[in-house]
Amino acid sequence: MVDDSTGTADDEARKREQRAWCWYDWANSVFPTSVTTVFGSLYLTAVAAEAAKADPRNGPNPCPADAAGNTDKLRDCDISVFGLDFAAGSLWGYLLSVATVIQVLIVPLMGAIADRSSNKKPMLAGFAFGGSVATVAMALVSGDNWELGVVLFILGNICYGTSVVIYYSFIPEIATADERDGLSTRGWAFGYLGGGVALAIQLVIYLFRDSFGITEGNAAQIAFLLSGIWWALFTIIPLRRLRGHSERTVVPMEGSVVTAGFRELRDTLRHARAFPLTLAFLGTYLIYTDGISTVANVSAQYGSEELKFEADVLITTILIVQFVAFFGGLLHGLVARRIGAKRTIMGSLVVWVFVIAAAYFVQAGQAVQFYLVAGGIGLVLGGTNALSRSLFSQMVPPGKEAQYFAVYEVGERATSWLGPLVFAITAGATGSYRYAIVSLVVFFVVGLVLLYFVPVRRAIQAVGNPEPALL
Repeated sequence: MVDDSTGTADDEARKREQRAWCWYDWANSVFPTSVTTVFGSLYLTAVAAEAAKADPRNGPNPCPADAAGNTDKLRDCDISVFGLDFAAGSLWGYLLSVATVIQVLIVPLMGAIADRSSNKKPMLAGFAFGGSVATVAMALVSGDNWELGVVLFILGNICYGTSVVIYYSFIPEIATADERDGLSTRGWAFGYLGGGVALAIQLVIYLFRDSFGITEGNAAQIAFLLSGIWWALFTIIPLRRLRGHSERTVVPMEGSVVTAGFRELRDTLRHARAFPLTLAFLGTYLIYTDGISTVANVSAQYGSEELKFEADVLITTILIVQFVAFFGGLLHGLVARRIGAKRTIMGSLVVWVFVIAAAYFVQAGQAVQFYLVAGGIGLVLGGTNALSRSLFSQMVPPGKEAQYFAVYEVGERATSWLGPLVFAITAGATGSYRYAIVSLVVFFVVGLVLLYFVPVRRAIQAVGNPEPALL
């Protein structure tokens, strides 16, 4: 006689792991939200400007401030690294580019090593805690030592990207084919909520810094400190509850870990050609996610330069996006359960087109209109990527999850230059950010058309994974 209680116990254990897994989205979202999007660029640019002022090569009056106190766009404000001079105001843009390139080189290797490991939890713990330590250490950056900030941010960015790849690779191990859409959207939604809560706390400190008797720089340092602690503290939850050992048979590594990792990565890239439908979906995803990330990254610039909003409006907008994205992620999961992930993503891309069109018509100074557009962005921001993540996990060959998600993550970053380029070229050619923002519609339209023609069921069958009831 079969003991029915065994199946029930296994189901409950799996659900417990899924709930714990979502907490890492909550934990790590503080890095891209608070560190990368808000405080990193502001603080490191200011520190670099201080370094330029102290550099005698910039003349007797370096970095002269304009009427608003801004220095980052003005002449004679150069800093130097490896003998190369560049404007202090451009530090953040260069730093993001360099950090991305380094991440592209390292993350796939770590993904290959993770797939050869019988226990991914130590790797997840190492990179998560390593990233949190680097983030906490950014609070030590002060005066004109912007170089320390650069090194720490790059280390934090590497740890963040690698930990996310390992985190994604748990999906096939803790969720059945029919559970993955719901799990991924819950995790993504939970991440936006966590990032929003952390950012709200930090912004209270930043906006009321005079009442606390601290400077603007001190507020940013406190934000780094809180971000690192937040990341580490909430990472403990998934580490305690996730079962670390995969049920799959793991082939032991031959030779050193690094050598075996490079060999695995090489084999993955070679064998990926045997699954052209998986690559077709990945290529489609990279197109529309470039549009998504570009809209998120240029929205503040659009709001300040074209719509003439002050910082308080832009900060409020960021919080609206974060919290609406929580509900948007959950909504996408519910819709996917009824009509399938592919159809839900396609519907989401249609909404993106309408949201961008609405952004074109927002009038300068009309904050309520801008908030409504931000709400529309938040509604589809998390859900689109979350369902893409779960759908991609269905198309990955068993035992290769971390490697393929490394390619997924790296591909996203390696192609993220195209959207900003289109935006910048259009703005330069037309002299208007309105035309620049509406030009991004092309990424969603092309992505929608290509996704329609990707046979996702055949892609899942080709890699030998069980098919979900709805696609």
